[in-house]
Amino acid sequence: MHGETRTSTSAARLTGAQWRKSRHSGAVGNCVEVAALDGNEVAMRNSRDPQGPALVYTRAEIAAFVAGAKDGEFDDFIR
Repeated sequence: MHGETRTSTSAARLTGAQWRKSRHSGAVGNCVEVAALDGNEVAMRNSRDPQGPALVYTRAEIAAFVAGAKDGEFDDFIR
């Protein structure tokens, strides 16, 4: 969805979402959590603010991001 602006989703839409995070996440809460939603979408949120906003993406958008991460396209963010 190149060029579109993503907005956070309503809390009601996230009710009952099963959030999970990577086993590589730190103990101090420095991680991103994801949850599968109805409608072939995935929500992402900051684990330090579980009541805060969540961004919602399609599974195709998440797949493209994960593929890029696996290929090292974002490694410059962690150096």
